Amino acid sequence: MPTPSPLLAIYDMDKTITRAATWTPFLIHAARARAPWRLALLPAAGLAGLGYMLKLVSRARLKEISQRLMLGRALSEDDMRAVAEAFADQVAATGVLEGARARIASDRAEGYRIVMATASHGYYAAAIAARLGIGDVIATGAKRDAQGRVLAKLEGDNCYGGAKLRMVEAWLAREGIVRGGCHVRAYSDHVSDAPLLAWADEAFAVNAHGPLAALAKAKGWVALDWL
Repeated sequence: MPTPSPLLAIYDMDKTITRAATWTPFLIHAARARAPWRLALLPAAGLAGLGYMLKLVSRARLKEISQRLMLGRALSEDDMRAVAEAFADQVAATGVLEGARARIASDRAEGYRIVMATASHGYYAAAIAARLGIGDVIATGAKRDAQGRVLAKLEGDNCYGGAKLRMVEAWLAREGIVRGGCHVRAYSDHVSDAPLLAWADEAFAVNAHGPLAALAKAKGWVALDWL
């Protein structure tokens, strides 16, 4: 187990480290690699997205529906690892913000333990994190069946909003890190991470969209623009 560090830098992934959101590109990548005919189901996934916007389905349920459509009911661990690793290679090659790379390197040089906390599924977020030298990943989990296959079902909470903060706190407890004994920096582009940013000792709004930019100004959080 890693030695607990008193310095933690917690990074969101989509649009904080990466240039764009990754979930839909991952699904397209996986479908193209495994079963190209599933690309014809993209409009159905789009309808599920509309249902989310209309508050007819939850964000967690939207993930389950879109994964079921584009990847199927279940995928072996090896097959999921293969598509995740190939996707992570693509993201690392062209999809990572240089400002994020530089800040991660700077935090690491200052002695911060780098943690990724993301609503993305851990089966590919961990692969992207590994290419950035990040070994600690807090992410949305997927259920497995008795054969160990990855199912189109979430295991536990979707790592989003208040649930992300709870999952970060649970991770600290597992690592034996006492919140009062460490200094935390948190980075995010989206207002959904307001609970985590407010909890941190230093909060950074990265390439913030309108609601987060306004909140950051009101709270005195540091705004960063990364290319």
